[in-house]
Amino acid sequence: GVEEFTAAGGGQVQVAVGVSGTGGGFKRFCAGEIDVANASRPIDDAERAACEANGIAFLEIPVASDGIAIVVHPDNTFVDCLTVEELERIWEPGSRVRLWSDVRPGWPAEPIRLYGPGTDSGTFDYFTEAIVGRAGASRPDYTASEDDNVLVQGVEGDPGALGYFGYAYYEANRDRLKLVGVDAGGGCVRPSPETIRTGRYRPLSRPLFLYVRRDALARPAVREFVRFYVEHASALVPEAGYVPLAPEEYQAALRSLEAAVGAAR
Repeated sequence: GVEEFTAAGGGQVQVAVGVSGTGGGFKRFCAGEIDVANASRPIDDAERAACEANGIAFLEIPVASDGIAIVVHPDNTFVDCLTVEELERIWEPGSRVRLWSDVRPGWPAEPIRLYGPGTDSGTFDYFTEAIVGRAGASRPDYTASEDDNVLVQGVEGDPGALGYFGYAYYEANRDRLKLVGVDAGGGCVRPSPETIRTGRYRPLSRPLFLYVRRDALARPAVREFVRFYVEHASALVPEAGYVPLAPEEYQAALRSLEAAVGAAR
């Protein structure tokens, strides 16, 4: 979204776009260094206190949901659902899972071959934190790519494959892959725009936010940027691999933005 906006002649807006991660973004935002921060979780109490201490009042705008799809080869008949514990055993550092039968007795004694995002990817950080319990903790012996199309082709061409990437890429290639449900203890749930948006698909769905300094909305470049972001989110969000919110949620976000703009002027 940021690239499109800058091209549209939006002037100077200081935005933290995922470079330092959510925690780093909030640190700079609450220190008053930047006007807008992307966040893949709500602000926490310590960050909120830091913002307050520095006199930074903010507007929180939900912009999308992020869901990770677990996929296998379309001819895989035996995997319909995996538990979080099974996923952890497969992906954790030092994992001894080599064959499908290592995951669940009765499954074929055939090699399991893994595909996933590279270590620089936010999806990698999120998956490892949600499944293994520590961001960045993963077995290294898997086919890694920052290009989700490479992962789609890899899983599609390998009968022993298990992979993960953003749900939007599964959605765009659903005829070529088989989607696997995840059981976090409450039964098997498959990702869909609805189960991701409501957070029922656990632990691999999360909300994404934009945080904006209220006083910065007095500047035309900032308010135009945020307005552009929210108005075009439903088109831009899937391109980034995320799931858009419902139209009425974007309308509500625009209303709260306009109210904040009015107060900042």
